[in-house]
Amino acid sequence: MPEQPLPIRTIDSSAGPVVVLTLEQGDRPVVVIDESLLRRLDEALGRLPKDMAGFILESAAPRAFVAGADLKAIMAMDDPSLHRYLEFGASVFQRIADLPCPTAAAIHGATLGGGLELAMHCDGLIGLVDKDAKPYPIGLPEAGLKICPGWGGTNLLPARIDARTAIVATATGVPFNAHTADELGMFDATCSNRDDLIQTAADWIGAQRGHTDLGTPMHWVGADQHLPDAQRGLEKARAELAETPEGDAVLGCVAVGLSQGWTAALQMERNELVRLRHTQPAREAIESFFARSAKPAAKN
Repeated sequence: MPEQPLPIRTIDSSAGPVVVLTLEQGDRPVVVIDESLLRRLDEALGRLPKDMAGFILESAAPRAFVAGADLKAIMAMDDPSLHRYLEFGASVFQRIADLPCPTAAAIHGATLGGGLELAMHCDGLIGLVDKDAKPYPIGLPEAGLKICPGWGGTNLLPARIDARTAIVATATGVPFNAHTADELGMFDATCSNRDDLIQTAADWIGAQRGHTDLGTPMHWVGADQHLPDAQRGLEKARAELAETPEGDAVLGCVAVGLSQGWTAALQMERNELVRLRHTQPAREAIESFFARSAKPAAKN
């Protein structure tokens, strides 16, 4: 069966026409990044109009923006295949970062691992934050499975929020909840009703007119304006974290990003992810994760 193209629609905004690309995987309750979704996203990005004033990435899944990457598929690949898969994903995400207009991710639910890395390739994160509702998780939980991010998260998150807080969270694999993320400044704009999320994103895009640094990796930790804060954050995180293989990998990726730049950091992340998944702690943690995921939900 041929892959269904991801839907694209255009809405009006104060800046002009804004394109909304919707991530969806049929009737699944959450979107999970796999090779098929990456191909569909790549194809959809190739269909974007040239004259758009902005770009919004949303998800049709009721419970999540993107719940992460398909871990079973990752564990089933041999090393060369996993490197190719990670490189392909990075190239697709880069197409969003390179768009010559303001871009925003409209986040309404759980946004984890590769899902947050995908969102952070947009200029703005627009969050649904309902103080009266149970907050959804958002963060990079890979280290909790004794591995590390593979699509730039080690370097992207410290440029969004306090660098020490971001590095510690990534090195320990502990996600935030949406309320905490909002307090940390992770979101560029928020709303409390999902029906208002796309309009909030479009309004944020309209407010970005005249910003010459949009369409570039403006939030990456290697950008000149982030270097001092990021370096201090790395030193503080290194001083307080216990030594673990996955935590050391995260610290190393941030250090490489600071000293050698984005491309080198991405390469180190891929190398570390491929290496760490073969270790005994990672295999045990991931097998335990699969076992928990396979259990039926408890009934009230």
